[in-house]
Amino acid sequence: MTDKTQVRSFYKMVPNESLQYKGIFQLLLYFKWTWIAFVADDHEHGERLIQVMLSVFFQNGICLEFIETYPNIGFDDSIMDTHNWLQGIYDMITKSTANAIVFYGDADSMINFRILLYLPEVEDMKRQLKGKVWILSAQMEFSSLVYQRSWDIEVIYGALAFAVHSSELLEFQHFLRSRNPSSLKGDGFIRDFWEQAFNCVFLNSVLDNSDMNVCTGEERLEDLPGTVFEMSMTGNSYNIYNAVYAVAHALHGMFSSKSKNRSMFKGERRKQQNRQPWQLYNFLRSVSFNNSAGDKVSFDQNGELIVGFDVINWVTFPNQSFARVKVGQLESQAPLDPAITVNEDAIVWHKWFNQVQPLSVCNDNCHPGYHKKIKEGEPFCCYDCIPCPKGKISDQKDTSDCFRCPDDRYPNKDQNVCIIKEISFLSYEEPLGIVLSLVALSFSFITAMVLGTFTKHHNTPLVKANNRSLTYILLLSLLLCFLSALLFIGHPEKNICLLRQIAFGIIFSVAISSVLAKTIIVALAFMTTKPGSRIKKWVGKRLANLIVFTCSLIQGGICTIWLAAFPPFPDIDMHSVTAEIVLECNEGSTVMFYCVLGYMGFLAIISLTVAFHARKLPDSFNEAKFITFSMLVFCSVWLSFIPTYLSTKGKYMVAVEIFSILASSAGLLSCIFSPKCYIILLRPELNNKEQLIWRNH
Repeated sequence: MTDKTQVRSFYKMVPNESLQYKGIFQLLLYFKWTWIAFVADDHEHGERLIQVMLSVFFQNGICLEFIETYPNIGFDDSIMDTHNWLQGIYDMITKSTANAIVFYGDADSMINFRILLYLPEVEDMKRQLKGKVWILSAQMEFSSLVYQRSWDIEVIYGALAFAVHSSELLEFQHFLRSRNPSSLKGDGFIRDFWEQAFNCVFLNSVLDNSDMNVCTGEERLEDLPGTVFEMSMTGNSYNIYNAVYAVAHALHGMFSSKSKNRSMFKGERRKQQNRQPWQLYNFLRSVSFNNSAGDKVSFDQNGELIVGFDVINWVTFPNQSFARVKVGQLESQAPLDPAITVNEDAIVWHKWFNQVQPLSVCNDNCHPGYHKKIKEGEPFCCYDCIPCPKGKISDQKDTSDCFRCPDDRYPNKDQNVCIIKEISFLSYEEPLGIVLSLVALSFSFITAMVLGTFTKHHNTPLVKANNRSLTYILLLSLLLCFLSALLFIGHPEKNICLLRQIAFGIIFSVAISSVLAKTIIVALAFMTTKPGSRIKKWVGKRLANLIVFTCSLIQGGICTIWLAAFPPFPDIDMHSVTAEIVLECNEGSTVMFYCVLGYMGFLAIISLTVAFHARKLPDSFNEAKFITFSMLVFCSVWLSFIPTYLSTKGKYMVAVEIFSILASSAGLLSCIFSPKCYIILLRPELNNKEQLIWRNH
């Protein structure tokens, strides 16, 4: 090939070497063997393979535990040097943690390999090599020297090898059976082969008193072990067969093309038939035919046979025979890149694998839910498996990093699957919504009953005490407070979101303003009893209405600004609750929300302060002490509301606010009106002016 003048007459009957490189690489990827050992001869092919494949392996996640080259062992080699080399290879292989070993060599390499396995010092190597899968190159024919024919070949049971594509020819077996020294007299090669293969001698080649077996010439080739002679059509034999027919077809084509232009003159015809060898080249390049096995034979533009490789599974038997089982193929004319196909069901692994596909990785795979972390100082195929961080998942083996689920999904417990989040909001159908709705309606009904009771006893002294109008305003506002809780239950819609916080803020402000007005009226009423007091003119409906109106108007102004600048709106919260998509009303402005609450708290504190100072005033109509208790309950509820509200998420935030509305409203209703209802309904005899005055004294 170094003589460029001869290259154009060179036609390859085997696939290009680079195709086998890619095949080895694809086979490793197919079985996910990422941690391998590599042994190759130190000839040109082995060195080229190492140079070409190393970068390809690394780019595709395949690591080499070690690379070892070996020289061919010749008869003139030092026994000690050979022993040392074999011992070194033995140590590396037996200590290797890689289960897949690529052994790249030629026919002689198999002989060397078998010598390695049967050194006296390494008789236990067959046991040590358990768990190893050998991947052999196409050049490695299974051959033996004479003294190797009885050696055990079990160690390569289940090996995978590439082989030049071949097919069985119909007459080939008959052809082999007809070969013997008797039928081929004068063929010195067949006699030498016969003596070596059958371990015998022909009488005329040695002294008559020889102790060796005598060859009869009638021995049968099919009785030889497969390691000595194979009866099946090997890739090399098949290529020779195709080469002969390719030349025959080229010759036929060359002479056929000239027949039409033959000269009519006899001399010229004889001259035309005297062809030159170089004239055959173009005909060889264009040869294309189907051989007797049905396979197409043709060359590409580079003079290389268009053929792929077979993937062979070696199956050995106790009698030293073996079978080449075709389990796949590597096509050379794939559309994009050479494609390997493997029939896994046809592969017979070594018995120590229990017919389970062996693994060859530096460490166990990282299962879904974990990711790889490279070990310092180790090849990238060696790594630790680290659980995914909270909130992330990995759904495949050996992922380099974990990832977050989409917003509408969340990780499961094992962090290997994203689960669809459920839609969540406080609805009337769920138990919590039903309970809160029933409580709100129950208290609304009780408030309406109290209002009806007070209306029925409109003119009694107890109802008239402490400003009857304020009492009705307070009861009506409490009724609306209970009903306003229902606005927080159900699917959040635009109008509901705009209304519910605003209604809650204004209605509660009216209620607290009424309580504040009642408290101030009580205090002023007592002060008017002092001689010379000028405050008497302030006691009456005008002052009460002014207090309620003014305080409510301020809250209304805050709510108006809220609606105008930062109106609440329906929103979707995908992050607060891990497993839920929360439908909620976004308040628009948290500052405005807390301004409304703060203003209500301000009114409540003023009412509590005034009521506390007026609780012991000597007046039978004085309800300041009841207002004091009610404000204590109110302030306690809303002070505990803030931390509870901030610590809850999702629909439970809404539930906390509803509970606070119901609890604070119920506190006002029970503390202020339950004593009065007791007297009106159960002790009507006490509901007169004389009794109240007497009780006061």
